[in-house]
Amino acid sequence: MLSHVNIGIADFDRAFAFYAALLPELGLQLKFAEPENAWAGWMQPGVARPLFLIGRPYDGGAAAPGNGQMVAFLAADRPMVDRAHARALALGGTDEGAPGLRPHYHADYYGAYFRDPDGNKLCVCCHDPVA
Repeated sequence: MLSHVNIGIADFDRAFAFYAALLPELGLQLKFAEPENAWAGWMQPGVARPLFLIGRPYDGGAAAPGNGQMVAFLAADRPMVDRAHARALALGGTDEGAPGLRPHYHADYYGAYFRDPDGNKLCVCCHDPVA
């Protein structure tokens, strides 16, 4: 369904350090990093798309998180949600909702919410019941 998701960042080195340490928790690998152009991208191993990209805004303006925007990463299981949330907070992210069931979405929705150091809202969730 998606080709790629790009989020704006203000400081490439800080953002790259955050995502380079967080995204392997979700099984994603670095596809490319171009510090000289202030952007980088990650992917699932062996799958060309979708890509998750970070970069300074193309127009040269300030990066600002959107109101109501959120990127949600799919986790393989609930412990992966827990680990990713804890890792994000340890890397300087801010908590927007601890890991747990959200039955108002559906009976098996297990998610956690946080913001990256630039204020972009992220989610890690699992839709599967406990095995």
